[in-house]
Amino acid sequence: MADQLLDAKGLNCPLPILKAKKALQPMAAGQTLEILATDPGSIKDFQAFCRTTGHELVESDNDGKIFRFVIRKKS
Repeated sequence: MADQLLDAKGLNCPLPILKAKKALQPMAAGQTLEILATDPGSIKDFQAFCRTTGHELVESDNDGKIFRFVIRKKS
């Protein structure tokens, strides 16, 4: 289970990324943030976000409607 949950369902790009970035700021290194989103573009967005910021994309899956991501804050 993640340390924190961010519900970004119903939001379109770039809002899920912006909200995740804001949620990660006060978190300690190594903590995890779980994000729930409905925007199909969020798959590529979160991959790129982690690649550019150094955070680790621990999990990424979807049930066809809800996209779920778990990000571990970089140390």
